[in-house]
Amino acid sequence: MSFIGAEKIIEKKKQYLVPCSYHFYSNAPQIVKGKMQYLYDSEGKEYLDFFSGVSVMNCGHCNEEILEKTIDQMKALQHTTTIYLTEPIVNLAEKLYHMTPGDLKRSFFCGTGSEANEGALLLAKLFTGHSEFIALNHGLHGRTHLTMSVTGIGMWRTDSNPASGIHFAPNPYCYRCPFKQSKGSCGYECVEAVESVIKNQTSGRVAGFIAEAIQGNGGIITPPKDYFKNLNSILSKYNIPLIIDEVQTGFGRTGKMFAIEHYGITPDIMTMAKALGNGVPIAAYITTDKIAQSFTRPSASTLGGNPVSAATALAVLEYIENHDLMIKAEKLGNVLKQGLLQLKEKHSLIGDVRGIGLMLGAELVKENKEPAMKETDMILEAMKEKGIFIGKNGENRNVLAFQPPLIIDEENINTLITSLDEVLSSIDF
Repeated sequence: MSFIGAEKIIEKKKQYLVPCSYHFYSNAPQIVKGKMQYLYDSEGKEYLDFFSGVSVMNCGHCNEEILEKTIDQMKALQHTTTIYLTEPIVNLAEKLYHMTPGDLKRSFFCGTGSEANEGALLLAKLFTGHSEFIALNHGLHGRTHLTMSVTGIGMWRTDSNPASGIHFAPNPYCYRCPFKQSKGSCGYECVEAVESVIKNQTSGRVAGFIAEAIQGNGGIITPPKDYFKNLNSILSKYNIPLIIDEVQTGFGRTGKMFAIEHYGITPDIMTMAKALGNGVPIAAYITTDKIAQSFTRPSASTLGGNPVSAATALAVLEYIENHDLMIKAEKLGNVLKQGLLQLKEKHSLIGDVRGIGLMLGAELVKENKEPAMKETDMILEAMKEKGIFIGKNGENRNVLAFQPPLIIDEENINTLITSLDEVLSSIDF
């Protein structure tokens, strides 16, 4: 098979794609093949994937067990829309009811995480009759007008006229605590600030509070243990529904099916996408019987929960369970985190290591916690040359993101740590 090559792809991107479309790497390869935790370029070079297409390929690239069921469904029935009765969508909804925490039960399926979050925000408005929202600094919730408006990262708020009635509260960014607290002295001032926002910045008619369980694009910002319990107490006091965005964190990545389970609460609405389809587009939000009853006027998603996507999602969930990927994510996540912490002790460029399971971040800094943006790009390039893909995120794009397929092994982690140690040693100061 012949390929046009990376240079020709970039040339065509410049000609035919909207200019906002960008790519990693100054010398980017053309990716042509995937196999579980590995990707391959047009020159035949193998790469160990530690980013999973931004937390999508939890079950690995081109997973044969899942693809077999996808192809079988494609051969039988590809599409009808939700106007007609098909079995996969209701079986998937039933499966999600049994897998999600608490009394979350009723699902609405769509195509992307942006759509799921947009739908969840709409549902909160219908349920409460209110129109204002509170979100967290450094959160990212999508590319639609409303989800972009509740996004708290400037580079992703590309609309110069965001929706009105949006209020932001400090996020639990412990490494750069906005209240200058240190570990062990946290008084959850960031939670108290939410109540201040409710009382002093809103009209009192708040439809919902939206937050990621762990802020992915924000820099793998991981709330302390009791954060969501304390937050939920404040929201309950004002009858404000909690919407938890599990688009990046869901489906075993943190060692539990959903990251919010680490925090001991059940949200009122929860959204999901990415890993649910393991590369096939599907997303959803799920809520309680009570809240769902507020959404009765006719609505549909032409492609949401179509037979192929739903059958694939069912195969994904079955694979996660049958192959103990949650247990694996917890175990290997601990190995990876310990390896990164050892590198932190050795290399001053690593200021903080955080995350849960196989969703980990290493924030790179210079003196006085100055974001090491240039060095982050240098590391990504050097790791790519060594045959390893990792991600980057954070407000200043100075956080290395480690979100590999959950089917990796300990040897893969050792390879990553050894290679990263070598790269850091070559640029450290």
